[in-house]
Amino acid sequence: MDRSSGDGRLAGGTDPAGEADGLVSRSRELEDVSFSAILDGSAESRVQWATPDGLELVGRGVAARVTAAGTDRFDRIRTQARRAFDGLAHDGPEAARPRAVGGVSFHDGHEPDPPWTGFDAASFVVPQVLVTRTDDGTWLTAVGNRADEADDRLERWHERLRDLPAMRPSGSTPGVAATRRTTSQADWTTQVETALERIADGTLTKVVLAQALSVELEGPIDVPATVERLRRRYPNCYRFLVGHGIGGTFFGAPPERLVSKRGDRVETEALAGSVPRGETPAEDEEHVERMRADAKFQHEHGLVADAISDQLEPLARELTVREQTIRRLATIQHLRTPIEARLEGDRHVLELVEALHPTPAVGGVPPDAAWETIRETEPFERGWYAAPVGWFDADGDGEFAVALRSGVAADGTVTLFAGNGIVADSDPDEEWPEVELKFRPILDELR
Repeated sequence: MDRSSGDGRLAGGTDPAGEADGLVSRSRELEDVSFSAILDGSAESRVQWATPDGLELVGRGVAARVTAAGTDRFDRIRTQARRAFDGLAHDGPEAARPRAVGGVSFHDGHEPDPPWTGFDAASFVVPQVLVTRTDDGTWLTAVGNRADEADDRLERWHERLRDLPAMRPSGSTPGVAATRRTTSQADWTTQVETALERIADGTLTKVVLAQALSVELEGPIDVPATVERLRRRYPNCYRFLVGHGIGGTFFGAPPERLVSKRGDRVETEALAGSVPRGETPAEDEEHVERMRADAKFQHEHGLVADAISDQLEPLARELTVREQTIRRLATIQHLRTPIEARLEGDRHVLELVEALHPTPAVGGVPPDAAWETIRETEPFERGWYAAPVGWFDADGDGEFAVALRSGVAADGTVTLFAGNGIVADSDPDEEWPEVELKFRPILDELR
């Protein structure tokens, strides 16, 4: 199946006149099956998405693909998606409906150079085969351009899945032969000092500076098995995998929701400020109390919460900012503020994604000055790191996470990414080990 071009064309089935056909989907309930086993040995497009509250999706193949580049990429994706989903005939439960899964790059000027080969500035796939698990059950969904095509695909895959295990061993790790950070500590100090100068002269209030870690592997990596190990270690995080059949596979276990939309109800959160976990519950609390009492942490977190509220307010008729809490993960703890809204008028989730990306938790304040600083100081291409990844459906509902704690696997190497927020009283020597701590979730599963 042809891919769509980067200027924003829809790929999918076509009739003799060249117009995209409508999509037809058929669903059937399944006994439980290993999601990572479904993705094994696939040279075709494959996607995986899981939330902390129970929704899991895994898909293979391409029933429709929408891609776009440039400053209007969100508008182009929405326009193409309307065409792809126009007249959708879905026979099955609402939970098993077809969804477009994918993401966008951090910068709208993204170029798909290594390790980002195959990753457009915005790209979403409606899989030909989708398995969905919720608290209510597990379903197989097959999507085609005709009813007989969808029916045949459903039968073939139902037979195929009967032979797959309900549980799959997570496998051995590939091992790490060597690691190399793109930024030396001396260069990092220079970058942070440059940011601090711009903060001092009023150009910036905050900027998030990131680093990349190139990890040379001792053996081949099984990315679905790696994602499964991340599930076991970080059950309260999102998990995702996106591979386009060419180039690398992007995967991760981000802790932060960007936005979730169901009808007119929106949920998002501010997640900024971090300290390590302690060896005991008492040490955990000591770290947390230090973070809560620290003016730098509270200032950084407040910038994120205020910016998200300001970005949502023009789209909402109600906006609620909840009390600050703590998000505890296996190796790190974050300040978290939940934010909820009721929308004013009909909106697509991608409109909310566009309004919120990038939050100050991954970009900075003000956004334009922060983006300029990131471009000028970071010696690598962020690609899809720290950008929105998730799904949307025919109604414009969906959910996106911020692609942190992530890496892209390609050609015997996994490139990891991590960053820290720089504010007025940041110290380069203190920020350096905190960035290293954020590499650990993926790096620990490779060793």
